[in-house]
Amino acid sequence: MIRERLLNIGLLWLRVLMGFGISLLHGYGKVFGGRMEQFTEAVAKMGFPLPGFFAWSAALSEFAGGLLIALGLGTRIAAFFVFITMSVAAFVRHADDPINVKELSLAYWTVSAAILLMGPGRFSIDNWLTRFFCKSKQ
Repeated sequence: MIRERLLNIGLLWLRVLMGFGISLLHGYGKVFGGRMEQFTEAVAKMGFPLPGFFAWSAALSEFAGGLLIALGLGTRIAAFFVFITMSVAAFVRHADDPINVKELSLAYWTVSAAILLMGPGRFSIDNWLTRFFCKSKQ
């Protein structure tokens, strides 16, 4: 019982810190801070087709995906998109950079993978919705 509660508190801690961190410190500036043109150019230099589409996809996965992860709503889907975005950041954009440059993207990559695999935990909107709709079916 205590072990399960601590696990759920740990998942809440990871979700909130990681979600708000990537959303507010990275996604927000791209979506609302006037950095999309520069970001789109960087995506084009990486060789992506339709760089505007992929730049907006990455920026929204950071901003909206981070918020959804923090709230625990659509958590696994949001974590999947953050995981993909951080895979590109760590292994494409920063492929030739030293570890101290790519370590933040690797940290977000690792935590998003953990949340994707473990789910949002008990203290999440996903859990509340599941319990609410499962009760109403009985």
